[in-house]
Amino acid sequence: MNIDLHIHSTASDGTVSPTEILRIARNLSLGAIAITDHDTLAGSKEALASGIPEPLHFLTGIEISANAPGDYPCSGSFHILGYGMRLDHSLMNQTLDLLQDARKNRNPGIVERLNRIGMDISLAELAENFGESQIGRPHIARLMMKKGFVSSIDEAFDLYLGKGKPAYIEKYRIECDRAIALILEAGGVPVLAHPALLKPLSKSPFEDLIRILKDMGIRGIEVYYPEHSPNQTYFYADIAQRYDLLMTGGTDFHGSMKPDIQMGNGKGDFSVCYSLYEKLAAIIGQ
Repeated sequence: MNIDLHIHSTASDGTVSPTEILRIARNLSLGAIAITDHDTLAGSKEALASGIPEPLHFLTGIEISANAPGDYPCSGSFHILGYGMRLDHSLMNQTLDLLQDARKNRNPGIVERLNRIGMDISLAELAENFGESQIGRPHIARLMMKKGFVSSIDEAFDLYLGKGKPAYIEKYRIECDRAIALILEAGGVPVLAHPALLKPLSKSPFEDLIRILKDMGIRGIEVYYPEHSPNQTYFYADIAQRYDLLMTGGTDFHGSMKPDIQMGNGKGDFSVCYSLYEKLAAIIGQ
């Protein structure tokens, strides 16, 4: 029985609602899932409110954008996954509100920069097309594609929205030790997301980062991920075992935002064993 512990819904930058995600997961006979929206618990809240269909198991989840540790600087996405948090934890929700406001306040500047280079896009159009979502760069990319300015979301990021590109604006992120502490305080399990996507700015070995994060309270590594090669998966599994960390995995499903990635099986040849969910759930239940 397979699981998928990395799924995004319309609560952040996915294109499938939490309720529909539950239906798809049930139809795929997945054993367990987690909705891990960016900087919001809204997807988990909606899923629980709609009711989890038996026999599917469900974990509350989140993916927090954080700054890499100062002793291990990275230029790539540094994300901390959290599983099993209490949804009513006040400090967690207050912090997430700040992160969502930072994301929202970034959009006008991006739109202005796109306008300067001749792309007629407005905040009103974004709201009209994606009003129910937590609007960010992926939604801007989808509107750019809809209006014919680019042929794909990847092209939008590669040419305009990615770091160092004409319309890129840095966003506020919390420090990774704070992200880890928040997840722990809310009763959850913090996990380093998709380590192969990190882009270290030094030649320090990956184990240096794991030692730093473990001192901060990290409990696991996302070992199984569609973009990890077999060698990378083996390497991260070995690191997890040697440092007594949980192994997790998921597809990073975003619906049509990433059309080549399907829930549960990634690009068709991906799977995550149910036993990893059991180990994670046992830690959450302690």
